[in-house]
Amino acid sequence: MSSSDSLDPLSPPPTPQPSVAMIARQAIVNSQQAVIGYELFNRSRTGPGHTAATDVALVFSALSHAGTEDLVGKKLLFVNCTHESLAGGHLELIDPDKVVLEIPPLGHVATDEVGTRLPMLAVLRERGFHLAFNHTVLQSAYAAWLPLADYIKLDLSVLAPDQLAVLISYAGRHSQAELVAEKVETAQQYDMASSHGIALFQGYWFARPSLVQARLVTPSQTAILELISLVRKQASTDAIEEVLKKDAGLAFNLMRLINSSGFGMTREITSFRQAVMLMGLKKLFRWAALLLTLSRNGGPPPSVGSTAVVRGRLMELLALEIFDQELADEAFVAGIFSLLDTMLGMPMESALQLITVPEPVSAALLRREGPLGKLLLLAQACESSDDGAFDHAAHALGLSSSQINGAHLQALAWADQVED
Repeated sequence: MSSSDSLDPLSPPPTPQPSVAMIARQAIVNSQQAVIGYELFNRSRTGPGHTAATDVALVFSALSHAGTEDLVGKKLLFVNCTHESLAGGHLELIDPDKVVLEIPPLGHVATDEVGTRLPMLAVLRERGFHLAFNHTVLQSAYAAWLPLADYIKLDLSVLAPDQLAVLISYAGRHSQAELVAEKVETAQQYDMASSHGIALFQGYWFARPSLVQARLVTPSQTAILELISLVRKQASTDAIEEVLKKDAGLAFNLMRLINSSGFGMTREITSFRQAVMLMGLKKLFRWAALLLTLSRNGGPPPSVGSTAVVRGRLMELLALEIFDQELADEAFVAGIFSLLDTMLGMPMESALQLITVPEPVSAALLRREGPLGKLLLLAQACESSDDGAFDHAAHALGLSSSQINGAHLQALAWADQVED
């Protein structure tokens, strides 16, 4: 980093504002009014129309959201799609069992076009995605799609009662789909739909869409591009891990995504190496390409992120002097996430609920306890002009000034490499 990018040790680091995606969610409920899922709507769009890119942004924002409230939890996630977005590799990054893809009708119905789209829809369903269609799937032109329907949405704002009865009867005879009455706005509409046997409902009568500010931590484009380059070259796990360790935003995004309910992991992942190995090169490439697509800010990362990277490397180097490799790895994690509260604009305790870290890391970040807590106090002392704090922390760890200063210079040089 250049001298202009370094932090003034006498001044608090600037607080970066995480980018915000505006997402609305509306509950889908059963006959007991228990929520079975949420349909998400992207309210951040500024351009005209609905595009494949906005589908990608919506799914990714929901899964990587850095807020204290989980947008969907373990409920089903209903996502409006375009036919173009269905071919996107981003769908490989999520657990299909939790996702319902809402498939739009074609602009002009042609039997050959319905047939052309059929193989892609069949593959998505074979992979485990649930598929939802609106009532047009009950038209004869869409007969090939009907067996793939897990849900069929019936829009009460456009269907007359006699039409509704005919469609419900036809759906019951020719599909296994669950029916959803949508745009239910009155008790009369609910009673009518319920009397016909519909068991799932969505609309203002139950809940209006609620708006959520989904906060996102944007990594530097330099780090994303370096990651993409390494993955395309099929670089080693060590090389890929090095890039992740040099950008706090990149590290947070990966740990947040891979441990989200939407990713479908059966155990908690606590190290970057684990994440890289479990994700695999193909998914890593898809993920990095998606990050690049959604990244809004170019240039070097904010200085607070650079400070976190230096802390992580410094703590790792010092841990190698006095502890084993496992604790050194945890020391890096503690250092790079030590400014997570500043990056996300929330208390550290809340920030740590968004990702999974080993207990020694948590103890260090929350209470400065244990050997990692002592290392973190020392790293903080290296950034200030408090000689007393420096001497106390060094003595507690049995480290000399020359050891610490040498490691600090190495950490600064190492962190510089990603910004050159």
